[in-house]
Amino acid sequence: MLIAMNFLSHKQRLCKRGMDLFLSILLLPILILPILVLIIGATIDTQTFGLFFQKRIGQHGVLFTIYKIRTFQPTGKISNYSNKIRRFKFDELPQIVNVLMGQMSFVGPRPDLPALVATLKEPERIILSLKPGLTGPASLCYFNEEIILAQQDDPEVYNESVLYPAKTLINMNYIKKYQLLNDVKYIYKTLLHVFQNMAF
Repeated sequence: MLIAMNFLSHKQRLCKRGMDLFLSILLLPILILPILVLIIGATIDTQTFGLFFQKRIGQHGVLFTIYKIRTFQPTGKISNYSNKIRRFKFDELPQIVNVLMGQMSFVGPRPDLPALVATLKEPERIILSLKPGLTGPASLCYFNEEIILAQQDDPEVYNESVLYPAKTLINMNYIKKYQLLNDVKYIYKTLLHVFQNMAF
């Protein structure tokens, strides 16, 4: 467990959790059918169960299970169907359950794999003081991250040495200057990005 102090006040944490609960309770009944359709579609497309489970690092370095729509074929390749799901970020929709359970927030640093989190320096561990988010300033800045990585000779090295440090700095600034209104703006901007991608 990697302990990180809380940078948000008690009131800010309560308001942030309150918004997460309100939105997840409001949206889950609306999204449950589309999520089920996506799971069925992914099951047919990948020839294996369409819901993907993976351990990620959460608040204070605690491991939790993240839920995603499966997009990888057994061969490791991604089909055109799965590419569209990933492009629109529909594969992240099941994480609304993680939000409802209190493991994630709508806005915050994305939950990463243990190997990446282990590279964080001590000052950077403030990003672990918040619950990981469905979206956030770093996610918006690198909304088309997969396109960037696909252009690299070694995507894994580029992600670890360039993208992850850049996103960490953005997330650190988000936490240090936290305001609930900014969370609302990030959710709105994320929806705009998704709709714009769907238009093309």
